[in-house]
Amino acid sequence: MIHRVTLNIPKIKTIDLELDDKLAPKTVSSFLKCLPLDVAINSWGEELYTNETTITVDLENAKPLVDLMDIAYWSTGKAICLFFGSTPIGKKGEIKPYSPVNVIGKIKNTDKKFLKNVPDGMMVNFNL
Repeated sequence: MIHRVTLNIPKIKTIDLELDDKLAPKTVSSFLKCLPLDVAINSWGEELYTNETTITVDLENAKPLVDLMDIAYWSTGKAICLFFGSTPIGKKGEIKPYSPVNVIGKIKNTDKKFLKNVPDGMMVNFNL
């Protein structure tokens, strides 16, 4: 089942997210149960990741590489990650998380330029 979630980045933009529980059902369910979620967000290369959340799910269909615009849960840091380009440890043409992640959906906005301007530590809101 597809679930639509918004990510509000104050004074910058609201992003539409699409979660698919076929990808990692326990992870998607746990994420949806914690909404609305106010949390700080940070960047690592062309990835945004949240501070620790209340989501506690182990690896579930975890992937060492992700696709452009994937949304994932990083169990090690209990963080939601949004991948919009390369990360510091990926080889050319690949998007590599710090460690395997549970992919849970896609960023639906096609314009990703503004994501580079999100300051570290900014409070954001995930909501249904």
